[in-house]
Parts: sequence; structure tokens; C-alpha cells
Amino acid sequence: MAQAARVARALWPGRCALADRLGGRPWPPLLTQSRAGFAGAGSGRQRRPRLLGAVALALGGALGLYHTVRWHLRAQDLRAERLAAQLSLSSHRQLTLYQYKTCPFCSKVRAFLDFHALPYEVVEVNPVRRAEIKFSSYRKVPILVAQEGDSSQQLNDSSVIISALKTHLVSGQPLEEVITYYPPMKALNDQGKEVTEFCNKYWLMLDEQEAQRMYGGKEARTEEMKWRQWADDWLVHLISPNVYRTPAEALASFDYIVREGKFGAVEGAMAKYVGAVAMYLISKRLKSRHHLQDDVREDLYEAANKWVAAVGKDRPFMGGHKPNLADLAVYGVLRVMEGLEAFDDMMRHTRIQPWYLRVEKAIAEAPAAH
Repeated sequence: MAQAARVARALWPGRCALADRLGGRPWPPLLTQSRAGFAGAGSGRQRRPRLLGAVALALGGALGLYHTVRWHLRAQDLRAERLAAQLSLSSHRQLTLYQYKTCPFCSKVRAFLDFHALPYEVVEVNPVRRAEIKFSSYRKVPILVAQEGDSSQQLNDSSVIISALKTHLVSGQPLEEVITYYPPMKALNDQGKEVTEFCNKYWLMLDEQEAQRMYGGKEARTEEMKWRQWADDWLVHLISPNVYRTPAEALASFDYIVREGKFGAVEGAMAKYVGAVAMYLISKRLKSRHHLQDDVREDLYEAANKWVAAVGKDRPFMGGHKPNLADLAVYGVLRVMEGLEAFDDMMRHTRIQPWYLRVEKAIAEAPAAH
């Protein structure tokens, strides 16, 4: 977290450097220079009336005020340009999401895209052959491809996709540049297997003014990042042990997966029955790996209530009057259980339903709101 903050500060300097980037100048140095010039001139002409000095001081102040107003107008123009960039994103770029519909990470990305009213095409990937993503050396989903003319940008990892797109929408920075702020790195997981991790993936690359406008304070930004990571590091790992908890639940889950996914007739039958048995057994290993309780429902209930407590009673969403990226992440993860016994149990035995329905409504109304 601290490393990400240092990177952000290095790449996005403060107000004065930003003013230079915008083509303006911060007014205090200009005002100081004007006053210094007046003082130097006045030292050689001490006999002139003091009125001349007052006039010169007023002119210097007026010059400083002029540059101040000019800088603020330029900043307003830039914000207008960035808003135009946001509004034109959908018309200039074709977004294609490669996914498994029942994958919680893919569901997170869809929740983000839908809430921001960004049109996109979906390519359902066959989980066996994965021929749809043979163009990519990165072999996981989700993958988002942003096509503009002959140029295309590939974004990998659900949290990177969300952070990069949100940074682009808020700041207006070119998407191809934004992607470079989230470099992939090879690492070994707890099992000693090489995996790809992405730096800074919960951090939006905004300057101080943009961050202030979006969050209102550092606490809100830190809170959003914390709970986005919680959704990835903990909540996601409660899904499989709960939807494959019993043989009957495992069979119902794979019936849903086959129905919603992209399978051939033979693949579908094999996945439904063989996959259900396999995942029922694997879910027991996942339960042990993540140190879950004997009744994994209890972990799911605790997580749901913990989230509701974090949102609190005084705001409809963690983001305040509208969902933030943490709201969308938690909603996206939980949504993949809809229609299954685990989801119904969670709604009955926790306090999450009112919040969940509010997010669902906010996403449904997004085209009018955005």
C-alpha cells in the first residue's frame, strides 16, 4: 500500500507541477516576482509619490489575480475535456469481455461496466478448450480488449481492468498509458506455483485534485482499497466451498454452470456429473486450505454481516450516495450464487439483502444516472 502511494506521488505531483502541466502557472511566484520588481524599482526613485508605489502594487496584484483566474479557467477546461473523454469512451472504443459467466471475478467486471453504462460485447470462453482466448499468452479470465480502429489494448485481471478503466474515465489519461501503471510480476504462491501478480491493482492513478474530487478524503480512498482487496482475498474463497457444500448442491451448481456456460453436448454432460463430483471433493480441500469452519455457511454469514457492518447504518453504500468500487466488487462476487441454495440461505440468515438490492437497483438504473 505504501509503495503504491509513493509511486502515485512520484507520477502525479502536487498543485504547482500540475499547473505547469496544464500550461498555466501557480500565481504566488508571479505575485512575489511582481512585488520584488516593484521594490527594486522603488529603491532608485524614493522621491516619487507613494501613490505610484500603490498603483504598481495594485497592478502586480491584478496580474497575479489574472493568472490565478486564467489557471482556474484552464483547469475547468481540462475537466470538461476529461468529461468529454468519458462520454466518448463508448463511441470510440469497442470493449470485448472474455469471461466465464459464473466466475466471480468476471462478474465483478460486468458489475463495473454496467454501473458505468459502458457498452461491451461478451465472449463466453469454453472452460475446457479455451480456444476463444488463444490470442492471449495470459490464459485466465476475465480479459478485456479495448479496440479503437486498428489499435487494441488488452487488460488482464479483474481488479486491474476496473482500476485502469476507472482511472481513464476520471483522469482522461490515454488508456494505453494507464495500463503501464499496473505491470505484471511473476511470483510464487503458497503452493510454490508460479503465478502472475499485478502491482498497484487496487490503486487509482489520479492526481491530488482528481482524488479529492472523487473521494473527498484519504480515509474513503483507503477504505475502498481495503474492501476491494478483501473481496479478492477472502470473500471469493467462500463461494466454491458453499455452492459445492453437499453432493446435491454441487450437482445444482454444475447444472447452472453448464446451462449458462459454453459447452458442447458431450462436454456439458461430463461437466455436470463428473465436474459436480470433482468439485464436491475439491471443496473439502478448499475448506481446509482457507481454514473455514466445519459448516462453511457460517463463514459466509459472518463475511456478509461484516461487510454490512463496514457499510454502516448511516449510508446506503460504502461509496455514500452511490456504489463505489468496493460495493461493486462485493456485489459482483456474491451475484454468481444467485439461484443457488447458498445465496438463498445468505439472504435469509444475514443482514445483507437491503444493501444487495440497493446495488442491484443502482446498476439497473445506471444508463439514466450516467
